[in-house]
Amino acid sequence: MKTFDVYPLTPITPVKAKGSWLWDNKNEKYLDLYGGHAVISIGHSHPYYVEKISEQLNSIGFYSNSIINPLQEELAYKLGALSGYSDYNLFLCNSGAEANENALKLASFKNERKKIIAFEKSFHGRTSLSVAATNDSSINAEINKTHEIEFLPLNNEEGFLNTIDDSVCAVIIEGIQGVAGIHIPTDSFLELLRKKCDETGAILILDEVQSGYGRSGKFFAHQYAGIKPDLITIAKGMGNGFPIAGVLINPDFKAKYGLLGTTFGGNHLACAAAIAVLDILTSENLIESAFALGVKWMKQLKSIEGIKEVRGMGLMIGIEFDFPIAELKNTLTNEHHVLVGTASNKNVIRLLPALNVKQEEIELFNNALTKSLTKQLQNT
Repeated sequence: MKTFDVYPLTPITPVKAKGSWLWDNKNEKYLDLYGGHAVISIGHSHPYYVEKISEQLNSIGFYSNSIINPLQEELAYKLGALSGYSDYNLFLCNSGAEANENALKLASFKNERKKIIAFEKSFHGRTSLSVAATNDSSINAEINKTHEIEFLPLNNEEGFLNTIDDSVCAVIIEGIQGVAGIHIPTDSFLELLRKKCDETGAILILDEVQSGYGRSGKFFAHQYAGIKPDLITIAKGMGNGFPIAGVLINPDFKAKYGLLGTTFGGNHLACAAAIAVLDILTSENLIESAFALGVKWMKQLKSIEGIKEVRGMGLMIGIEFDFPIAELKNTLTNEHHVLVGTASNKNVIRLLPALNVKQEEIELFNNALTKSLTKQLQNT
């Protein structure tokens, strides 16, 4: 049997990882500034994280949701305290796609409507409804039998005002559009979404799967706008590589048995991983650090000749060029041993490093990018 080949892979086989570094099976060392789509929030093999997961493995190990799990309560308490959402409730699942699917379900259960407003170039996961909300025409026709999804340009206030009414079930928006190449909703746009959802009874869903967990320099990117969504979806950096996700739920939503379900969501090992991440974010002040590092880094990047635009918040950064970046990315990987991400916009490099990335590692990247960019521009 072979694996199902549906996405490209970087031809590197890692065998060891620590902090922001990977070593492959040829003993080559790579600087990892992408962290598996923002998954690695506290660095590879953080000693406290490894200790807590090892403790859990050596006690009950892994167990799913059929028994009482006090780690869920500890996780919910610490997550509420650090995020500023201690009055919300938490539903645990396994991935960002699942979190968004459950959030959309909760919204439709709440107001019994089916129309959804989403935004062009968004990405909300790989389940049927979340893919439809990402504007995948291949399945939209099937989903539209039960849901009507309308796509609007990001930050288009006039278009939104012409679309929102009391037939809308939910508005779903990313705190920062990641896959599209780091596009940020304005504060005024988020404020407008909150205001009109309140007026029409629509449910406001903030997808913070990539932009949450301190990456933006606040716990959630939407907190720069000072709003509170009805539902917030989280995943990626939540478990630092261990699969875990969740939905933060406004207390106006009432829980009842059978409303949502999961087999593996919130298992003991996943909770141990997620609690360790929150402990490290707190003890090492990584959210504040992400903000400061991001401000300085983006200023440095803007001074590099050949870059068209730098966008981002905290340690979620997009670098746009006037040309497709495939060759530039290959040079960074193969010649400088630096791993970065790409975007659906083929001209954008994405940087999603661990929140404890070091200044000297940032400078190493800046130097590698400058050299790679100079080489490419000389060859064109």
